[in-house]
Amino acid sequence: MEIKLPGYFKIVVLLLGVILLVYFLQLFQSILVPLAFSLLFALLLLPLNRDLEKFKVPRPLAILTSIILIVVVLGLVIWFLMSQLMDLTTELDTISGNIERLIERVQVFLKERFGIEPSNRTELIQNSISSLQNLATNVMGSTISMTTGLLAAFTVIPIYVFCLLYYRDHLERFLFKLVAKDKRGGMIQTLTNIQQVVQSYISGLMIVIVIVAMLNSAGLLLLGVKYAIFFGVFASILTIIPYIGILIGSLLPALLTLATTGHLFDALLVIGVFVVVQFLEGNFITPYVVGSKVSINPFAAILALLLGGQIWGAAGMIMAIPVIAMLKVIFDSYEPLEPLGFLLSDIDDVKPRHLKKEGRVHQFFREIWNGVARGKKDTEE
Repeated sequence: MEIKLPGYFKIVVLLLGVILLVYFLQLFQSILVPLAFSLLFALLLLPLNRDLEKFKVPRPLAILTSIILIVVVLGLVIWFLMSQLMDLTTELDTISGNIERLIERVQVFLKERFGIEPSNRTELIQNSISSLQNLATNVMGSTISMTTGLLAAFTVIPIYVFCLLYYRDHLERFLFKLVAKDKRGGMIQTLTNIQQVVQSYISGLMIVIVIVAMLNSAGLLLLGVKYAIFFGVFASILTIIPYIGILIGSLLPALLTLATTGHLFDALLVIGVFVVVQFLEGNFITPYVVGSKVSINPFAAILALLLGGQIWGAAGMIMAIPVIAMLKVIFDSYEPLEPLGFLLSDIDDVKPRHLKKEGRVHQFFREIWNGVARGKKDTEE
């Protein structure tokens, strides 16, 4: 006999489940965060591993080759950023002197225009320089801590990625055993859609980062900003945190330019470069590269960023968009949850499927998965 529960009881149970889920995510953060990133990297490397295996490369060797490739690329990027950051810290004394002269000019301006005279100019200057030195110390400490965390992740995440790729067939059969036979077709389609979404997002994001890094660096070089390539690459990497990353990436070179030149207009020009690049990235580069297979409305994306940051910090903000995209695919594939998928979608995403444009990266992965599906069908026949 089916037991019917009142609506308010279901809502209470749902809220308790969400609270327990958040508590679980925070409690086991040290385990779940590397596992989540490993899953993203495994989905990204899956097509490369399939291609290597087609050429009769043993699966363990194919996995090791792809992992070594991505570790080398990430290692070179981190080495470049760290070397540039160390060079930047050597100029803190010069920057402090520039800030001292800038403060004096501001005080003279305030006195001449408004008659405001500071009570103790020397104390103000010393406090400003001390604050700058404390900020530099905190940045260095955070950098060392982050580097230690990255080194620890480099030892754990590759192991997770290797296991996920090596046992992928075993995991697929495990999922089959959890689902009834008449629903396995829908499950396969849902998993395929999730793989397409994650792969297109990550691959497209990497291409976008490279393009944005070149545009940022070119604009800063034209303005004569010191460490232009460093700030251009750093700001492009921060685009993995939508909306907020570009703000952080533009403030650092703008403040350095203000401290170096002492002219507010130069700092505004630096910010203008990032604003123009951000406009091109949001309206032309990302839609062309990634396409609009699954588009999340900005309001849902901002909420996801805030929730991800509250649960997992910076790692949660990075994971927020891929996770909410996967949730949207799951919601769209399960009829009772379709309203939630509609709520997360952007206005353009409700158009008929044949009217949607696909990015080049998504087309590439769609052809790969169609080929894999045909190969499986031929094997079964």
